[in-house]
Amino acid sequence: MPLLTTLSRASAVLAAALLVATAPPAPALAAPAPAPGPTAAAGETGAARWAVQPSSAKGPTGRNYFIYDLAAGSTLTDHVGVTNLGDRPLTFDVYGTDAYTSTDGAFALLPADRPATDVGSWISVDRRTWTIPAGRRVDIPFRLTVPANATPGDHTGGVIAAVARVRTTADGQRVLVDQRLAARVYLRVTGPVRPAVTVEAVDVAYDNPVNPFGGGDLVVRYRLRNDGNVRLGGSGTVTVAAPFGRELARTSPTDLPELLPGASFTVTERITGVPPLLRLTAEVDIAATTTDTALPPVVRTTGVWAPPWLLLALLAGAAGWAGLRWWRRRRAAAGRRSTPDPVGTPADAPRPAATSASGAAADGPAPGAVGGPTPAAAGGPDPGADPRPDAPPAR
Repeated sequence: MPLLTTLSRASAVLAAALLVATAPPAPALAAPAPAPGPTAAAGETGAARWAVQPSSAKGPTGRNYFIYDLAAGSTLTDHVGVTNLGDRPLTFDVYGTDAYTSTDGAFALLPADRPATDVGSWISVDRRTWTIPAGRRVDIPFRLTVPANATPGDHTGGVIAAVARVRTTADGQRVLVDQRLAARVYLRVTGPVRPAVTVEAVDVAYDNPVNPFGGGDLVVRYRLRNDGNVRLGGSGTVTVAAPFGRELARTSPTDLPELLPGASFTVTERITGVPPLLRLTAEVDIAATTTDTALPPVVRTTGVWAPPWLLLALLAGAAGWAGLRWWRRRRAAAGRRSTPDPVGTPADAPRPAATSASGAAADGPAPGAVGGPTPAAAGGPDPGADPRPDAPPAR
């Protein structure tokens, strides 16, 4: 797809569009363009169509990509076939560049204004510019030289055939467009292979529903990083569980993009209809693979609070009402059990005095006594007398 970059209003404006061959080579259709070289006048149209594919000195070999397995310090010669499918001669810039994994997981090549530092810099062509007549193919040789200090593992790039053209935009600006089509290069430098994938972060967000008996949306976002030295693929699955491990939902395995060494990619999964069960747990399970083997599963778990607010509010209201009624009943029962104080008793009314075990007043003389011994109780026996009728007289 074209990438337009305005340089200045006084001069031509540079833009680049990158088209990468991801399947068996097919013709590349560019937007209307004049023949390369001179500036196009407003309103001129034309068609630039071409194809790029792995080839040999005798023609295409049926390969989809350039795939090599070489030792550090090795050199080989190969060919890229560039076919002009248009109705006029086209001039191509042919060169190598590096690849990377874009933020959306696509295989991408460096922009034209960024120099290659990896396998793209190891590719050299006898000359950069090639003019190909209409309807003809040219098999262009190139050399791939692996440095002696190249690190083991995968190195990925592409061989590009680019067409430059000039067009005039609707507002009168002249725009130089650089359209590119490439064949991928997969090079593995022999040596120790270290496949590794890391789940760097897991974020969980829950859209709590108003209806506690309904379900909300749970969004799980996790970021993967290829920490090894070979490219990775595979799949990822997310499992949602309630408290005590009861499984609520599980996503279908999601195919992961091709992760080149050092690349990272963020996966977002949306799971609908998840009930609010106070605490939800999301488990990310990554089953990564290389071109040779499968890696051990990588699992990472995190959770999110999902309180059923409406249900909790109803329960809190019911508990408060029950507590209030209990308090009122308790207060009423306490009032019925209480006894009122005596009313109308004269302040000067005589009160009985406490007596000791022998019958004498415990605290001094009885009320109304004025000195002397206390008289015997009326009708009672004399002190010291034996109350029995047949008792002998006292001595």
